[in-house]
Parts: sequence; C-alpha cells; structure tokens
Amino acid sequence: MDETPDSRCDIRVGTSGYDYPEWEGSLYPRGLGRSEYLGAYSEAFETLELNFSYYGMPKPAAMRAMAARTRRPIDFSVKANQALTHRIDPAGWKAAAAEFASGVAPLAEEGRLCAVLVGFPFSFRYRDDERRYLDRLLKELSSFPLVVEFRNADWFSSRVIEGLKARGVGLCAVDLPRLDGLPPVSDLVTSDLAYVRFHGRNGEAWWTGDSGSRYEYRYSAEELSSWLPRLEAMSVEAKRLRVFFNNHRRGNAPADAKALLGLARAAKLL
Repeated sequence: MDETPDSRCDIRVGTSGYDYPEWEGSLYPRGLGRSEYLGAYSEAFETLELNFSYYGMPKPAAMRAMAARTRRPIDFSVKANQALTHRIDPAGWKAAAAEFASGVAPLAEEGRLCAVLVGFPFSFRYRDDERRYLDRLLKELSSFPLVVEFRNADWFSSRVIEGLKARGVGLCAVDLPRLDGLPPVSDLVTSDLAYVRFHGRNGEAWWTGDSGSRYEYRYSAEELSSWLPRLEAMSVEAKRLRVFFNNHRRGNAPADAKALLGLARAAKLL
C-alpha cells in the first residue's frame, strides 16, 4: 500500500470477553488472580469486546475502574444489554437504553470506546415492527459509534445496507457455520468503522448447543488466511477495523486472535 502511516486503517484484533479462568496456561500465567486478567490481556491485545454488559447493565464507576486496570490504553467495544436486543419490553426499552448509555459514557468520554455492538438474535427478522424498533434504538444511542450484528440473513439487502450507511452505523461481518438462514460471508463496510466477529463454525451445535458448546471451535491457518483479502478490502474502505474472536472455549479465542495477527503482519496488513 502507498498510504502514509497516518492514513492507514487502524486495525486491531482481540477477543469477546476476557474473564475466563480456563485461559490460564494459555493467555494468562497459571495462578494469576482474576483481578489481574485485564492487565495481562492488555499486554497481548489492543482492543477488547466486553460482553458482560449483555447480561447486566454496565455501571459508570465500574467502567471507569475497568479502563484504569489496563496496562496500556486499549479501546473497548461494549455489547448492548439484552433488554435492548433479546428481551425487548415495548414499554421499557427507552429507559433501558438510557441506563445503558449512562454506563458506557465514561469510556466514550475517555476516548476508549471504539463501538457499541448491537447484536440481535436469529429471531429478529426483517419485518415492519423490527425495522421500526431498530430505527428508534439507533437514534437513542446515536451519540456513540454503533455497529449492528444481524444473525438472520433477511437483513442483508441493499435497502438495509444503504440505511446503515445513511445513519453512519457499522455492519458487523460474521464468520459462522454455513447454515440456511444465517448471514452470508461479507466484507461490506457501512461506516468508518469496519467490524468482524469470529464465532466458529460448529454447525452441529449451533442450533442445539448451549452458549459454550455453540462457540467451541478452533480455526485453522487456512480458514484464517482466507479472511485476509476481505480484511484488506475492508481496511481500504474504513478508518478503523476491529476483529474479535468469540470462540472462547479452551482458550481458542486468544490463540486464534494471535494467529490472525501473525498472518496479518506477514501479509503487511499491520
């Protein structure tokens, strides 16, 4: 590439979540206290996708403390709470959005928030009610950099893509099992932030497994290498590119993240 260093896309690779004792012996030294995990993580990766915020609302003080525990100033993506994506109360979602926004605001104020990830389930389909809700939610959270992850292929249409571009909202590209109804492999970029999530390709457990077994998968070098042309294409369109591995079982996520970083460096993407 001919760009100067300042004009190149800011590419960072990390994992979805970090607080996994089973990562001791791989990413973390054995016997490391859990309070030290984040500091150790920040020495290995430059970005982190926080997923605890899906289960419980993030609190401002806790988010400030989390940012302070890193050993270098990595940035964070924060997954939207389930009250906004999976358990939507028509009468209460606006209050939930306001509470969530208050929780992540400290990261934004410190320049440490790369994205709010709004991830919807397969059951969130391209229908009038869902379309209207998505539009309203994106407006409520518009003060933050937003990325939407769809798990249903219905949303991958030119109308939706153009709508996200008009709103400056990123579209999450996903690596998933090749199963009917799931999103296609994509390198579409709809904002200045490109975003990719690797969930693994465990098709046998995708519909029947729990949240652990569904994402139990280790990528081969060939599978990761096949993404390099897509990542390069996305980096040309975007100012920032964030890639996260969600296959957390058995330390697969940090191992695959490191492997992709090595491949990207060898290909001179970094």
